[in-house]
Amino acid sequence: MTAHEGEPHGSGLGQRLNWLRAGVLGANDGIVSVASLLVGVAGATTDDAALLTAGLAGLVGGAISMALGEYVSVSSQRDSERALIAKERNELQTMPETELAELTGLYRERGLSEETARRVAQELTAHDALAAHLEVELGIDQDDLVNPWHAALSSAVAFTLGALLPLLAILLPPPEWRVPVTFVAVLLALALTGTVSARIGGSPAARASIRLVTGGALALLATWLIGTLLGTTGVV
Repeated sequence: MTAHEGEPHGSGLGQRLNWLRAGVLGANDGIVSVASLLVGVAGATTDDAALLTAGLAGLVGGAISMALGEYVSVSSQRDSERALIAKERNELQTMPETELAELTGLYRERGLSEETARRVAQELTAHDALAAHLEVELGIDQDDLVNPWHAALSSAVAFTLGALLPLLAILLPPPEWRVPVTFVAVLLALALTGTVSARIGGSPAARASIRLVTGGALALLATWLIGTLLGTTGVV
């Protein structure tokens, strides 16, 4: 891999990573939250209608919540990026020499000689001053800003797909197998999404998977115990 290929501001890379990040997080949330809700209900009752209602409510409500949260978060990030771009554009117009000196200094900090740094800064400024300053100073590509709609849609779709797994796992088996099948299906799915998220972030896959599987198992166990306790005491 070349240095250029490894740059975080490569063409379209920010959009793809944002989409993948939202998708993986949405899938994880869909799996864990809906599975926890369903095993809690299954611990209290074997009624199919109650399980289906709870599962669909959790799926729809969770997907909307995830999409809204991603939209607001990414919109705020994009607004900040646009504000920084406008600020940099204004500074280039009002004090170009100061900005050229600043860009030269940044290349000097990267190890270039004074002469080379200034020549590089001058050539990049002549080509596209704004792009050069945004890349070196702020790590922003003005043609690759994050898209809140993409993040929201990715998160909602991923949450829905993730939520369908525990919903099917709890409804398809006979009542006595519902909770064990759901536990196994969910933990395997979390191990898979943990591996995928680790690959995206370049971190160890085993560590990410263990964290997700452990957290998911604890969530499932806690809600199942609560549901079983409430069902035993006749509260539900």
